Amino acid sequence: MSEEKTEAPTAKKKKDSRKEGQVPRTQELGGWSTMLIFALLLDLAASRELTSLQEFMGGALRAAQNPTPAAAIEVLGQGLTHAALVTVVLGSVIMVVGVAASLAQGGFYIASKAVKPKWSKLNLIQGAKRIFGPQALWEGTKTLVKASVVALLCYSAIKAVVPLIGGFVPLGATLEIAHERISSLLRVVALAGLVMAGADYAFQRRKVGKQIKMTKQEVKQEHKNSEGDPLVKSAIRSRQLAAARNRMMADVPQADVVLVNPTHVAVALRYDPAAGAPRVVAKGAGAIAQRIREVGAEADVPLVRDVPLARALYTSCTVGQEIPAELFAAVAQVLAFVIGRRTHGQRGGTHDTPRKSVELPAVPRVRRRRRATA
Repeated sequence: MSEEKTEAPTAKKKKDSRKEGQVPRTQELGGWSTMLIFALLLDLAASRELTSLQEFMGGALRAAQNPTPAAAIEVLGQGLTHAALVTVVLGSVIMVVGVAASLAQGGFYIASKAVKPKWSKLNLIQGAKRIFGPQALWEGTKTLVKASVVALLCYSAIKAVVPLIGGFVPLGATLEIAHERISSLLRVVALAGLVMAGADYAFQRRKVGKQIKMTKQEVKQEHKNSEGDPLVKSAIRSRQLAAARNRMMADVPQADVVLVNPTHVAVALRYDPAAGAPRVVAKGAGAIAQRIREVGAEADVPLVRDVPLARALYTSCTVGQEIPAELFAAVAQVLAFVIGRRTHGQRGGTHDTPRKSVELPAVPRVRRRRRATA
């Protein structure tokens, strides 16, 4: 049984859906908006176009009184120029309104995945569901309502104009009234169409919203893909720690002394007068401390048992860091002991601390990074 889609879509899901063309959109909005703009411009352009048409007809009649090829070409050129100008203006208005209506429904996007061929589109069962499913029922209802509303409005407008035709009303007055009725009809039909387009857009938005909803498993999988699989991240982290330990162990033979506690903690120090204060080249607890002691013993690095100093260095330093200034004096005593033995040709071995005082100044503990939770 498939899991129910109850989760809101993520930003990535919405982005992928746009590439697949799953965007709430209705084709009605552009057409009805264009009709409304045309109806509003009709009142402004009608008088000007009637005047232009009268001037054109007058010029054509004057040319007919003395017909010549040049006069005919001139009249034809004026007619074509005017027709081209009207066509360009109307076409530009339609294009601008159509683009604006499209951008208002979700902006500009390229559905790159929608143009790719899919074998699922040839599925007869899915095709039958599209033909007889809820979408087809909505399209049929929308077409029926749209046709009924337009027919009713047209009937009411024509019914009001019919008594004026063939009666005693002058032709000019009849044309003026007819022009007003037609303009009003176009505006009313366009507004009714926009209302239906709004309803269609709400339906499409609800439909797409349900389609792009996600199951809880899909949300978890997307989070895993974007943030990384916790198991993979853990494996990578383990490899990184192992590589760091290997590098750390490779530096132990170059250490001057390994301070131990005596079995739980080990800190290896190296002192280079040219580099400044002594540095921690390796440190660890438990099995890692045991390994540091073994490597140090194999390389004849002296092991010094100093419980408080080893603990203080372990909690206050990271690998590669200089020791705190508060511990300079204590570490200096240990290094003096080790270097003194080295000058006499004595290396390696396990020794008790040469320090007389067990007390150590307080040092700040190094911050340990918390592990990221999956």
